[in-house]
Amino acid sequence: MSVHDELTSVQRSLDDLLRSVGRLEKQLGTGGLEMRRVRADANHLRESVALLRDAAASPATPKRPELVTISDAPYDSALWRDSDDEGLGARDRRAP
Repeated sequence: MSVHDELTSVQRSLDDLLRSVGRLEKQLGTGGLEMRRVRADANHLRESVALLRDAAASPATPKRPELVTISDAPYDSALWRDSDDEGLGARDRRAP
C-alpha cells in the first residue's frame, strides 16, 4: 500500500472513531472529565493525521545545515578581561 492509501485508511478509521465518540457523548453527556479527555484525544489524532497528510504531500528534501567556519586563531584575551571563572570568581579576587 502506498502512503496515500495508508493515510486514507487511517482517516476512515479516525472518522469512525469520531462518530463513535459522538454517540458516546450523547449517551454519557459531555460534562465528565473522561469524556472531555476522549474527545480531546480524538481531536489531537485528527490534527496529527492532517499534519502527516501535509508532510506526505510535500516530499521533504533533507536540508543540510549551513556550515560555519571556526578559525583556529586564538581568541583576543580582551574578551575575557571582565569574566569570572566558573566556581572561582573574578580573577583579581579570592575565591569564596
